[in-house]
Amino acid sequence: MTSIADSLADTLARQIASGAYKAGDKLPSLRELAQLHHYAKNTVVAAFELLVSRGLVEPRRGSGYFVLPQKQAARPAEEDAGSLGRAMDIVWLMREQLKTQPDAIAVGDGFPPVEWLADVRLDKYHPKVVRTGLGALFRYGSRFGYAPLRDHLVRKLADFGIGAEPRQIVLTHGANEAMDIVIRYFVPPGGKVLVDDPGYYPLFGKLKLAGAQMLAVPRLADGPDLDVLEQLLIAERPRLFFTQSLAHNPTGSDISPAKAFRVLQLAQKYDLLIVENDPLADFKPTALPRLSALDQLERTIYIGSFSKSFSAALRVGFIACGADLASDLADLKALIHVSSSEYCERTVDVILSEGHYQRHLNRLQNRLGEATRNALKLFDTVDAEVFARSPQSLYIWAALPGVDDSLAFARELLPRKIVMAPGRIFSVDSTQVSRWSRFNVGAMADPRFAKALRTALRRRGA
Repeated sequence: MTSIADSLADTLARQIASGAYKAGDKLPSLRELAQLHHYAKNTVVAAFELLVSRGLVEPRRGSGYFVLPQKQAARPAEEDAGSLGRAMDIVWLMREQLKTQPDAIAVGDGFPPVEWLADVRLDKYHPKVVRTGLGALFRYGSRFGYAPLRDHLVRKLADFGIGAEPRQIVLTHGANEAMDIVIRYFVPPGGKVLVDDPGYYPLFGKLKLAGAQMLAVPRLADGPDLDVLEQLLIAERPRLFFTQSLAHNPTGSDISPAKAFRVLQLAQKYDLLIVENDPLADFKPTALPRLSALDQLERTIYIGSFSKSFSAALRVGFIACGADLASDLADLKALIHVSSSEYCERTVDVILSEGHYQRHLNRLQNRLGEATRNALKLFDTVDAEVFARSPQSLYIWAALPGVDDSLAFARELLPRKIVMAPGRIFSVDSTQVSRWSRFNVGAMADPRFAKALRTALRRRGA
């Protein structure tokens, strides 16, 4: 029978193994653990002695017990490659996005480099956020979200040419929750939904979770393939089309004005709703064509976010649509999450209220333009095929010479601490071999990437 001391020792050992306590960390004192668990001190002492005998901690006279450095179990050589091989389950790349690996070059990353966002000093805004209404910060907010921020978004959307009122805007926990709410509202199990292919892989995961049937619309350098789009509209009669007009993920392409008009004509003809996701709006000129600006939210639902331009940790996004639909979506949001984070929404509102915001966006766009130019130069020197050449795009969709399977190539670069995003991750049919990969122009600026890329291509004879 396991004693209480054994159980406590096992619990602490698991916490050490998981990294909750790291080498050099001090464990809670005998008194703290005894009071917390209502154990006798002798029981806690016995547990600590067991940890000492296992080589996990050491006692330091007068100071307590401290965690010792642990020998890392040798990982199978193919562990990372196997993880990458399971990229088709969509969750792999999401896990990679959430990892912190300071020594790795995440050229497949979905976010701009941290240093690009560092001038948004979130710490300095807390006093101002508190002054906007301390009492309200201890209660749930409105189902629509913080009203002053929605007022700000009305003006921000107007800069894009989208006319909206505050009652047409619903704040969310980032763009991903916005998409989830729209899917829950519109898509029944078995429902048919149009998506860009290649496209946004977390969206594919959400639709699979909802039991939806995804219909792939090939993405071309100037927008969706209109012939395929119309054929699917005639044959399948889908209700929704999820797309990204500008700074398309993963191809970095922008829709042309002519194609944008034609997409809206097809939406009118076949009673289609278009969900336009625009997470990189702050990185693009405001005058570029957006479906929601041409349509004025009649047949479009616009989704935006501040994750890429401010901080993903804030988790502030929004939906803009017709007023009646916005009310329904706000009700659905309240049912699922009660409300979004008013503290985070107030923080974004304070940032938008300062003159620093526009300067920050100008710097972001300048950095992005320079990084894009440098990334394209690198690809030209290695004779890569580039899908679309936008003058400023966080993503470049490229096929490398001599690389027929980008997943296999990504495995080759993993030992060099280069983490790529192979093309099949972004495909509706993720079993298909792809030559293409998504590259983050900010991460490509690290000189180690160019060196590793050229070395790997030489080995392949490219």
